[in-house]
Amino acid sequence: MLRRRAVDDPFAPASLQGRRVVLRPLTTHDFEQWREVRRRCHDWLVKWEPRRDPAQPDTVEDRQAFAARCSVRMREIQLGTGYGFGIFVDGSFAGEINVNSIHRGAHQSAYVGYWIDERVAGQGYMPESVVAVLRYTFEELRLHRLQISIIPRNQASRRVVEKLELRNEGLAERYLEINGVWEDHFRYAITAEEWADRRDELVTSWLM
Repeated sequence: MLRRRAVDDPFAPASLQGRRVVLRPLTTHDFEQWREVRRRCHDWLVKWEPRRDPAQPDTVEDRQAFAARCSVRMREIQLGTGYGFGIFVDGSFAGEINVNSIHRGAHQSAYVGYWIDERVAGQGYMPESVVAVLRYTFEELRLHRLQISIIPRNQASRRVVEKLELRNEGLAERYLEINGVWEDHFRYAITAEEWADRRDELVTSWLM
């Protein structure tokens, strides 16, 4: 289920409803929950993320930096260049899933990235969130292709796309800088045609 703040505006900030998760843009009111999860899961997450620039404020510890991050995400939504969603389980913040670098024109494509609280990992919340985002991006934003890039040894993230049986397009060598190292990534993708063929299966399995 999709809930928009402005029903007649396809690029309005959206709240997406799954079977057990709610996805919505983060606001400054989420700072305390964000900070608690990010602090507690630091070691779980840092090895899979780009290294933070020490010259920049830390969004985990600095409320103003977090507010600025939220403002950037909202501006991306307004421009139609990206959509960032917090993942909420039983009303509590549990992670994020983002649609980044939306390209229109001949591409009509974007990249999806995600992370989840270690305490609730492995319970199916992330595949559910991915399917909610797939439905939104293909059916509301009318994109044609989505890509999810994952470090080969990140078994937890790979299990998400493997559960959903997304297509593995192969290995991209030294694809992204992760924690200070240029890491290889598997590129998983799905197109609008594949979504149309598999929509009922995925929605019934993960969202109904």
